[in-house]
Amino acid sequence: MTGGIRQNAAHTIMKNKLVDIQNQPDTRNIPLDRVGVKKLHYPIIVLDREKKTQQTTAEIEMSVDLPHMFRGTHMSRFVEILDSHRGEITMKTMGPILRHMKKSLNAQRAEMAVSFLFFIEKTAPISGSKSFLGYPCRFFASYDGKKSDFVMTVMVPVTTLCPCSKAISRYSAHNQRSMVSVSLRFSRFIWLEEIIRLVEDSASAEIFSLVKRPDEKHLTERAYENPRFAEDMVREVAVKLDKHKDVTWYTVETENLESIHAHSAYAFIKRDKGREKKKRRSGENGW
Repeated sequence: MTGGIRQNAAHTIMKNKLVDIQNQPDTRNIPLDRVGVKKLHYPIIVLDREKKTQQTTAEIEMSVDLPHMFRGTHMSRFVEILDSHRGEITMKTMGPILRHMKKSLNAQRAEMAVSFLFFIEKTAPISGSKSFLGYPCRFFASYDGKKSDFVMTVMVPVTTLCPCSKAISRYSAHNQRSMVSVSLRFSRFIWLEEIIRLVEDSASAEIFSLVKRPDEKHLTERAYENPRFAEDMVREVAVKLDKHKDVTWYTVETENLESIHAHSAYAFIKRDKGREKKKRRSGENGW
């Protein structure tokens, strides 16, 4: 018997002798909504409109429900399933992963969240200096055998300048960095870059990793000419998403990291465009 065959045989014997604790029955009669793995760092490929794809590192969560009769789940299977589907992570590719999880773990529902930085090479408006800016993104998907769901989230840092400060001050106006978070459900594929551009166009000014003095002058003056409250910021994005025919549901929230206050300013909106259309057709008043 060769060394490899002998080693495999020994492994099989050992595996058959090891007790499978998580498969033991549980008598507490309490099902669990989610069991799985979190903070699993893994290399992924995401779609890039200009370069077709880009490689990045994701923090992944994978979970399934656990029936009341089982003591635990098979944690190693989550990583095995992910490894067997290595490659692109998109709306289309997360579906097969969820179906694989549901079947392999004998679950009723499977969920997966993938968080990562998406990088765009940006060109400063005057000097033309190029630099990369990372945008935190998250894909969330779920599948219960009948219905599937996919939500895309992107966080976009921008500059906002206070309209009130501009109106009452003799010189300049205070501004701040704002973090705008947009979550979407959609009927057809939407590029991350499209949503990022939409948000940046709604701000007082956009943000760059590298700017020269002429860029700084341009961006400062642009912000002064386009003042935005937190409320303005959210409404500007909402107007554009309302007009986007492929967006079916969205949330927009912004946190302004105030430069003259010890607190942040905040605004949020959630809209189900499909439900709004049904209301208008049926005359429902929303009470």
